Amino acid sequence: MIDFLVRENRLKSINDQFGHAAGDTVLAAFGTRLTAWAGPPAAVGRLGGDEFALALDLPAARRVQRLEQLVRMLHTPVVLDDGRTVDVAASVGAATLAAVASRDLSVLQRAADAALYDGKHTGRPVLATAVHTTVPSLNGRRLGRPGTAAWGRAA
Repeated sequence: MIDFLVRENRLKSINDQFGHAAGDTVLAAFGTRLTAWAGPPAAVGRLGGDEFALALDLPAARRVQRLEQLVRMLHTPVVLDDGRTVDVAASVGAATLAAVASRDLSVLQRAADAALYDGKHTGRPVLATAVHTTVPSLNGRRLGRPGTAAWGRAA
């Protein structure tokens, strides 16, 4: 099993420039794209805000190729209902059972989250290593990420 976190990097600017309805369209497009990419045996869900999680079995031999395919798919512009096109960008972090030496989903998610932030704005997916499991966290989220300081809990 492999656990992924995906984050749309431009949601705030899309909401500011095009309105919240456009942001909602972008999020819906991301959900559709993630579901199509992952296929039926996967679990795909929105964690909230601009972040999605996936859990699926992805063969090691094709992992890098499939992750790069996912990033290309997520960087495809989204066409709004009124015909305008919105450029989108995503960060992808992934963690495997072998890489983090744990079957605990919270450990996998935390490692994927740390990997996602390592690759933020690079345009490349990042596979978590054992080092990513040592990143300090609060409620399972990377410490220092937006929202983790407010009220002492994760956003």
